Amino acid sequence: MLGLWRKIHRTGRVAEPAPPPPGGDRSPAAAALGGSVQVRHVDAGSCNGCEVEIGSAFGPVYDAERYGARLVASPRHADALLVTGPVTRNMTEPLRRTYDAVPGPKLVVAVGDCARNCGAFAGAYGVTGAVSDVLPVDVEITGCPPRPEAIVEGLRKLTGR
Repeated sequence: MLGLWRKIHRTGRVAEPAPPPPGGDRSPAAAALGGSVQVRHVDAGSCNGCEVEIGSAFGPVYDAERYGARLVASPRHADALLVTGPVTRNMTEPLRRTYDAVPGPKLVVAVGDCARNCGAFAGAYGVTGAVSDVLPVDVEITGCPPRPEAIVEGLRKLTGR
């Protein structure tokens, strides 16, 4: 046991250092959050590709929580909405109601190409439009689906960590 402790003490930390803080200006709402953000995920009509990547971003490998972003179950406990997919006709009003339930200051993150500009669903009969057509968007994350690193980077823009 003593030999194992000595080896750990000699080796030190082996983990990779954290990447540098994200560049760019933070919005006043993001600055008001003080380095921590509670996130409510809303699927507005996606194919679930982004959801798989969000699960990875909050999983043990990418661990978005170490940068101050945490998923919550209720919009009343959230500071930000993480919206995926194009906004369908059936989800337009529920998305607005969810946004209204989030206390201020509140932020909206559009995750994936479908949330940004409808992606492959552009012009579909059941699609209202992109997230920015329904809600004010603060951060957009590109990709179809976006990589977990990109999702974590977008959340780091909100927290500044």
